[in-house]
Amino acid sequence: MLDHLCLLALDAGRAIMEVYEAPSFEHHIKSDASPVTEADTRAEAIILAGLRARYPAIPIVAEEECAAGRVPETADKFFIVDPLDGTREFLARNGDFTVNIALVENGEPTLGVVFAPACGELFAGANGLGAFRAGVENGKAGTRTPISARPCPSAPTAVASRSHGSLETNEWLKRHSVENYVARGSSLKFCLLAAGEADLYPRHTRTMEWDTAAGDAILRAAGGVVHDLEGRPLRYNKRGQASDVDFANQGFIAYGDPDFAF
Repeated sequence: MLDHLCLLALDAGRAIMEVYEAPSFEHHIKSDASPVTEADTRAEAIILAGLRARYPAIPIVAEEECAAGRVPETADKFFIVDPLDGTREFLARNGDFTVNIALVENGEPTLGVVFAPACGELFAGANGLGAFRAGVENGKAGTRTPISARPCPSAPTAVASRSHGSLETNEWLKRHSVENYVARGSSLKFCLLAAGEADLYPRHTRTMEWDTAAGDAILRAAGGVVHDLEGRPLRYNKRGQASDVDFANQGFIAYGDPDFAF
């Protein structure tokens, strides 16, 4: 399954880059105030077709399908897809956008693929299999290099959102005396922790499960953890929430080193 999801992510990435490299492209704003482009819809169509053909019995929760009101019933196992995570980064043409595909089982992301087509980097991981990264050239992934999160150093490095920073996150960093800070877009922040290139990813603004599941799965496979703001493992398939819509996250802290978790 992990190999197949990697191939789907590469196919979706090719479609995204066709739009990205065009002289111009249009976008519109959805009801939740987030942007969407032709690249989002084309990539999602490729992923949905591939998953449905190979795994017809597994439900798929996909961002643009949900935005259109097509939300499936979810069981203990389902796929969750963000075809273009970091659309604002896509519009800014800074390269920090990704294709995210994950498998969720019993509320936990157990398998994930993150592909950054403009950066030419593929990250993937699964529970029990570990995590890896691979360079991508001409649409094909190269040698897989195992990755793992690192023990937290005395001066940890945090990554935080390029487009969704918050006063709460800044205060959290100050409160925990974290001075080294890198701003990145999309789910690449999880991947930096998984690769041992950073240590903390605090997020105090709202996200959706499709924004986090693939990167979360890779980080967990690499030895890290993701906690909600109450210190519990971040859970998935959150439906019927009194305070928000289905699949919404209300903040989290990702740690490369579980022993450093606050």
